[in-house]
Amino acid sequence: MKLNSLPNVLPELLPELQGPQTHKLLRIPLFPWEARGIPKALKQAQADVKSSPPVIVVPGLWASDKAMWTLRRFLTKSGYDAQGWGLGTNLAGKDWKGDLSDLSSGWAKENRDRQYNGEGQVPALCDQFGASVRARSEALGRPIALVGWSLGGFVAREAARDYPDNVSAVITLGSPLVGGPKYTFVNGRYRRRGYDVDWIAAETVARQDTPIQCPVVSIYSKHDAIVHWSASIDRWTPHARHHEVTCTHTAFGFHAPTFQIIKTELDQVFSTP
Repeated sequence: MKLNSLPNVLPELLPELQGPQTHKLLRIPLFPWEARGIPKALKQAQADVKSSPPVIVVPGLWASDKAMWTLRRFLTKSGYDAQGWGLGTNLAGKDWKGDLSDLSSGWAKENRDRQYNGEGQVPALCDQFGASVRARSEALGRPIALVGWSLGGFVAREAARDYPDNVSAVITLGSPLVGGPKYTFVNGRYRRRGYDVDWIAAETVARQDTPIQCPVVSIYSKHDAIVHWSASIDRWTPHARHHEVTCTHTAFGFHAPTFQIIKTELDQVFSTP
């Protein structure tokens, strides 16, 4: 698949895809100063939209709705009906016991030359979450915006891809939009466990044949040592918007500048007549 030209992305933002930084200090869960603006952001947050648009906030790998409470609180004070994803701790579909043949039609099932070793777990999680979004959207009678952190962002994008009528916008925070684990710090771990990481990466590219129709935003950081920032650039969606922030990977959920970008992008979506 050829990469689409992206007029809203500068040429220097399209480097060769590569693995995460090796600077392990940047993998510290959260530097104290990265969250220093949160109390002020929560205090000053105000609603600039009407009718409380629904938003689902999706946690990253090994995180749960509890980890996303601060962001949900900020969005609630900003006028949104911010909800958790409701699927417990994000274990990347580890508990799924099915096979590739059980996945929805949007995933390749026959294009393999290796024994199955759990590569369908994240796709199964995407199917599960997508079905949940559809059900919640239909119950509300309106589409839902999705904000996903890390792996949660990838899952959110796939829900938006599969259910365009049920998703109003998707915003990702330090998410691997391409490659699955290949350009993240868990690449080596997955390979040692026998996962066909290259097949997973190819799947993330093949999925782009079905474009995401709603507004798409990717927020990334060059200080991210969990997911390399080059994998957070949307190379396929012409209308995708990108924002660079300065924080570590874990700080995305506690970073006031990131919160403000999220609010601004959502306000733009929901203020449109």
